[in-house]
Amino acid sequence: MPNPLNIPDQNAWASWHPAELSRRIAGVSSPWCVVGGWALDLWHGHETREHSDLEFTVLREDLAAFRQSLATLEFYTVRNGMIENLSPGEEPAMDIVQIWCFDRSRQSWRIDMMIEHGTPETWVYKRDPAIRRPRAEMVALTADGIPYLQPSAVLLFKAKYRRPKDEEDFARALPLLPPAERLWLKNSLDRVHPGHDWARAL
Repeated sequence: MPNPLNIPDQNAWASWHPAELSRRIAGVSSPWCVVGGWALDLWHGHETREHSDLEFTVLREDLAAFRQSLATLEFYTVRNGMIENLSPGEEPAMDIVQIWCFDRSRQSWRIDMMIEHGTPETWVYKRDPAIRRPRAEMVALTADGIPYLQPSAVLLFKAKYRRPKDEEDFARALPLLPPAERLWLKNSLDRVHPGHDWARAL
């Protein structure tokens, strides 16, 4: 069936490695960080499993700078399972928090750009804005300077879905979490997911 809007196949993912993303947006000084499964692997220091995509977050106020840096890609908003083209210069609606970035020359999705609710100084959990911490505590750097979200926060997001890969990520990270991060994750889980199995394991 023809696709009159030329929306790419949503399964056509061939995501970049975080190092490639970092190279492409090196000219942007605004805060950003890798999240999701790749953030955990940057923390581990090696790739523990295959990744179907590459997620990173930016602040809404900085979105234009990142789009300019990634101008070779096409941008599509994602909301409630609907993918829609975001024209050059068009601002996404305020309820849009996810933008997929498509490489037309390779017919592949490269990155999943998430719009976060924090500030340059403060990280805010989007599902409960009362959960917040200084960004300096929540974002770490790899040896080669790639910023990533701390594993405790990544696991807090993953706790909602508990897909097989999420369970594996938690089991792999649990023995390595510092005591302070274990406590923060437990307290956060108790607040947003009372009775969660992961909280008992912590």
